[in-house]
Amino acid sequence: MKLSRDGWTGLVALATSLFLFALTLELKQNPLVPIGPGFYPRIVLGITAVLAAALIIFDLIGARKASPAQNLNHALVFAVFVIFGLYVGALPFIGFRIATFLFVAGLQATLEPPRTVKAWLLMGITALVTTAVAYVVFERYLQVFLPRGRWTDF
Repeated sequence: MKLSRDGWTGLVALATSLFLFALTLELKQNPLVPIGPGFYPRIVLGITAVLAAALIIFDLIGARKASPAQNLNHALVFAVFVIFGLYVGALPFIGFRIATFLFVAGLQATLEPPRTVKAWLLMGITALVTTAVAYVVFERYLQVFLPRGRWTDF
């Protein structure tokens, strides 16, 4: 069987992730630290390898090819990139929590504008929960220091 562009992409991603995974096995473990330096890279590279293998398998079994998309909304794609750029630019000034809340709410409103009060409320709750979960997981559980705002110190 012949691989399509997707299959070749999966093959390259699989080979690269397996090569990098093998390199993480050579990292020295510190006996005083329960999780070594290769723990998180192995998780990411393992998931990448599984997804790349799935891409190859789907390409080989001849999964239905998607037809070229019609009615592409290039303005919406550009708007998403602009919103993400504003989010990254705002992080040092207003901090992770406020910037992430505004980013999630703004992105939701751009992708599917709320038309009712209930939709606005749901959008706000989703942005708040997303921000809170991301903050707790990264700042408290993983102990990754997130940006505090220069203007807000929050």
